[in-house]
Amino acid sequence: MISDSDRVTAIELIDEARANGCRLKPACDELNISVRTYERWTKGGEVKKDQRPLAQRPAPKNKLTPEEREEVLKTVNSPEYEDLAPSQIVPKLADEGRYIASESTIYKILREEKLNSHRGRTSPPVKREPPTHIATAPNQVWTWDITWLNAVIKGQYYKLYLILDMFSRLIVGHEVWEEEKAEHAEYLVRKATLSQGIAGKPLVLHSDNGSPMKAATFQATLEKLGVQSSFSRPRVSNDNPYSESLFKTMKYRPKYPFKGFKSLEEARKWVDKFVNWYNKEHLHSGIKFLTPYQRHNGLDKKVMKKRNETYELARAKHPERWSRNTRNWTLPEYVSLNPTDEEEAKIILNESN
Repeated sequence: MISDSDRVTAIELIDEARANGCRLKPACDELNISVRTYERWTKGGEVKKDQRPLAQRPAPKNKLTPEEREEVLKTVNSPEYEDLAPSQIVPKLADEGRYIASESTIYKILREEKLNSHRGRTSPPVKREPPTHIATAPNQVWTWDITWLNAVIKGQYYKLYLILDMFSRLIVGHEVWEEEKAEHAEYLVRKATLSQGIAGKPLVLHSDNGSPMKAATFQATLEKLGVQSSFSRPRVSNDNPYSESLFKTMKYRPKYPFKGFKSLEEARKWVDKFVNWYNKEHLHSGIKFLTPYQRHNGLDKKVMKKRNETYELARAKHPERWSRNTRNWTLPEYVSLNPTDEEEAKIILNESN
């Protein structure tokens, strides 16, 4: 609906265009109105105001009367039904031979009366904000998880505990055990912080909501180490994508023993080899096809400089083969977990600085 002021402005613009030699239809098309609309607005020599908001419209025939509406409110707020949702109230009333309104109508009345709140003794659903972290250098944010490695014996599994640096994708700690215990997680975190030389420095450790991750003793260990805990939302696997992606890379490797490991020692040896390959040989697509070792230890800039020089030389040698710029080998400034867009990421970065 166009306001009266906008209507006057549109007529003035069209009349000005016509005075300068423009035909009526192209001028109207430019403002997305029809010639018929222009003629209706200017009928009688002056711009007519919109009369639609003043029109008297008959009430809908299916609208509830004030008495019926009051009966609905009285019923849903009665002791018998006050803890039930309309989807439960309507069938119960039908069992009693009563019909006061449809389910959708009852919901509509509750919304209008601001009574459409959580009904019942159970706790209302809690909207959990997604965890958001940004890393601009190694050893700022780690993610970790536990995955099961199948054994030769059906129903038996070994548990791989693995910690990943979010910025560089380097595996900074891993262990394989036969069970899930908080003690194993404590040992792994201590070992990883010592190996990286960051004990006591600020660090975020993100994980899912597994029992070893949320155990009181494990949380106490993190507190002593100065590590801040971060958890995924319940039943949201996408909140820990880096660890999940790594596990998929591992289990889809051609050399992964799909028939299972014969022993704990065999599982540990295989994982050790995989970690060495992943850290030092695997060109990771998420970090512009660098190895996690190169990215973690500051070798990335030298590698990228050489790649850029190689491409510039190739372009200079055969410029006719390059219709656009050379491949972008620029390294990302940060790695993020769950920010919605670049603007939000910048805000978080400014706040952290």
